[in-house]
Amino acid sequence: MSIEVAVRASAQLGEGPTWDHGSSTLLWVDILASEVHRYAPGRDDDAVLTVPQHVGAAKPRAQGGIVCNLRDGIALIDRDGTKNWLVYWAREGVRGNDAGIDPSGRLWAGTMRYDQAADEGWLARVTGDGSAKVVLDEVNTSNGVGWSPDAKLMYFIDTPTRRIDVLDFDNASGTVANRRPLTHVGHTDGWPDGLTVDADGCVWVALWGGRAVRRYTPAGELDREIEVPVDNPTACCFGGADFTDLYVTSARVGLSDEALADRQLNGSVLVLPGVGQGVPGTAFNG
Repeated sequence: MSIEVAVRASAQLGEGPTWDHGSSTLLWVDILASEVHRYAPGRDDDAVLTVPQHVGAAKPRAQGGIVCNLRDGIALIDRDGTKNWLVYWAREGVRGNDAGIDPSGRLWAGTMRYDQAADEGWLARVTGDGSAKVVLDEVNTSNGVGWSPDAKLMYFIDTPTRRIDVLDFDNASGTVANRRPLTHVGHTDGWPDGLTVDADGCVWVALWGGRAVRRYTPAGELDREIEVPVDNPTACCFGGADFTDLYVTSARVGLSDEALADRQLNGSVLVLPGVGQGVPGTAFNG
């Protein structure tokens, strides 16, 4: 199996890869640089949009443009760069982090404290008209969120817990229930960060500090582990013409000069061609 470099970059905190199948491009962000990237594999071009605040995630919109989970809330950015707040929830010391779009087009946006000193983050459900509801509170570092192919389960990661949790999901109402651990990540294996769900219902998770991406079955069993040439892989998603290429973002923040010199791909976006079968995502309905 090959591991290739999609975007050779020096992202401080590369995150949130999302395949926009409407344009056949990969959206990803550098949180601390306040950058939204759009990578077009067909042209080998990585276009950069600088946004006004730290950006935890950027997702495609059904009406065009993108929706961003910024430091102070959820913003809509049109094709011409015009930005409008959809939800504004600024809190001192707190920023937006990872996010996902459920099968009905609702945005699930997470927050966290910059210093991670307390469980003051949340996971909120945001609809296209700007209605927002905190669904999970007392979260430390809200990270990966995704859904099973049949839309009956939602997966969620609060990184310091070292768990991948699973919840029953009602797609009609956008509600969750019965949160329980799917699996735990060992103390020597890194920290679970971003995730994606493949066509078999298996959960792929990037392991911060673990130099690996793992695949877990719907029963929570470790099915596969792939080592990657970066210290801190942050998140992953399937993309490409047939959704068989796994894109993996990574980060440089907090690494020593020695680590950066030894593994010069830290901060780049990797791609693992033909590693599995993903499913097309949904655009935000706002």
